[in-house]
Amino acid sequence: MKAVLFDLDGTLFDTAPDFIVVLNQLRHQEQLPPLPGEAIRAVVSNGARAMVRLAFGRDEGDPGFDSLRQRFLDLYLAHLAEHTVPFPGIEDLLKKLANHDIAWGVVTNKPAAYTIPLMRAFSHFPEPGAIICPDDVENRKPHPEPIYLACSRIGCKPEQAVYVGDHERDIEAGKAAGMPTIACSYGYIDAGDSAANWNADHLVDSADQIWPLLMEHYMTNSNR
Repeated sequence: MKAVLFDLDGTLFDTAPDFIVVLNQLRHQEQLPPLPGEAIRAVVSNGARAMVRLAFGRDEGDPGFDSLRQRFLDLYLAHLAEHTVPFPGIEDLLKKLANHDIAWGVVTNKPAAYTIPLMRAFSHFPEPGAIICPDDVENRKPHPEPIYLACSRIGCKPEQAVYVGDHERDIEAGKAAGMPTIACSYGYIDAGDSAANWNADHLVDSADQIWPLLMEHYMTNSNR
């Protein structure tokens, strides 16, 4: 194993608190009461459109949808990383990877306009070997193209990396790229779904479980 790649929202960082604040701020502007945080948290992985759909009951193409989505994104950019934190165990995991000369990277469907400022807010982390956003590729996850690009930038083959994610599309992308996958049940799981249903190679309930799993299954004696 030469690299571990992560999805961003719901896997590496708990970004839901910022989305909850700004989405309810937008609802307040529209004279609507706040939504429960857990309802918003459940759809974060599906992006801004899903959150606007949840908050206002409008679909793409409906009058006012595009305007609400843009206002939501503008609010998010203005308050990005105010309440976002790494999931428990993530920072320690990244330090252990760095200490063992194992690269790490981010492969996300979050546009670069939001991903890059968010990553800069955590510049005290070990430096990632790659940050791949939809802006960098023609096909976003679940297509394997972004994972291939991350591996290329890091300098490893896909089979020498592991992909970690909290959505079925993450596991599909990792499998399509030919690498082992780890599903995170602690992330933003859609109502009625379960990470156990995605046929990942491994399932973890917390980020603290990732390092022991890597040690057991993917670390050579020289890595250890």
